Amino acid sequence: MRIGIVNDQPMAVEVLRRVLTLRPAHQIVWVTRDGAAAVAKCAQEKPDLILMDIVMPVMGGVEATRRIIEAGPCPILIVTANAQSRARDVFTAMGAGALDAVDMPVFNALAPEAGAAVFLTKLDQLERYLIPEEGAPMSSTATNLPGNDTQVPLLAIGASAGGPAALAYVLSQLPKNFPAAVVLIQHVDVQFAKSMAEWLNNQSALPVRLALEGESPTAGVVLLAGTNHHLRLTRSQRLGYTEQPLAYVYRPSVNVFFESVARYWSGVAVGVLLTGMGRDGAEGLKTMRVAGAHTITQDRVTCAVYGMPKAAAELQAAVEILPLEQIPAAILRRYRMKAG
Repeated sequence: MRIGIVNDQPMAVEVLRRVLTLRPAHQIVWVTRDGAAAVAKCAQEKPDLILMDIVMPVMGGVEATRRIIEAGPCPILIVTANAQSRARDVFTAMGAGALDAVDMPVFNALAPEAGAAVFLTKLDQLERYLIPEEGAPMSSTATNLPGNDTQVPLLAIGASAGGPAALAYVLSQLPKNFPAAVVLIQHVDVQFAKSMAEWLNNQSALPVRLALEGESPTAGVVLLAGTNHHLRLTRSQRLGYTEQPLAYVYRPSVNVFFESVARYWSGVAVGVLLTGMGRDGAEGLKTMRVAGAHTITQDRVTCAVYGMPKAAAELQAAVEILPLEQIPAAILRRYRMKAG
């Protein structure tokens, strides 16, 4: 990949340079020391991936991410010291379109792979993520189960780049007496999953927490996929985590969960696909639609990154394509509720 680095600390830039030499196929095409310079540089020469710090002079990483994404999609990975302590800024940057975040690597000349292992794993994942094709499709097929009035209804939402802000908005518009179980699949590393659940919980009238292995979706509770494995429904309509399919680099995968809903959920289901880069969720949403679920995607204008919803639209996976601000009302109509 051709990589741009945005960091005002010379030592941090040097560490990134040395760590990237461990992956000789990657090339550093430019380095800037503040977000404003990165916006200008990206307009001149857009790399395959930008490694963006959060705290910098002139313009920080959050605003730089927003401006770069607004000018045209460009993959951005937030790389900052002690990223977990800056979770709020990380989620804001992801809401603006950043793909993910990781701690600044440590370079040890005696054991160079050791201190950089987490960073290099993330880089390897993103390299595969940015390849247009997702890999072999899942072999599961929809069962076209009819809606069961005695089964709690389910709202399944998938998102990626730009997703935290979109998810926060949708959840903020759902009332305390919302009658459906809600499951969220957001592309986010496990180290941020718990913080994201807490962050979303503060913006929702419904309780938000991480999904646990073996539990059943519950009406009025929002569950967020919480590991780097895929979340899916099982035949017993309980939730479980799985490494399979290994070919899916989107983790947790929206496709995996949506397809499991189509296959196993016996109640009424609504699927929503929000902003995101790539194609994850498009085929799964189509499978849900074929199985009889109501399906919604976010429109081009309101997406931070119009990738996943675009792929779904091309597959005719969505019954409705709506601006973000209209999606909560559309969801409430499916459960015979009025917007507040």
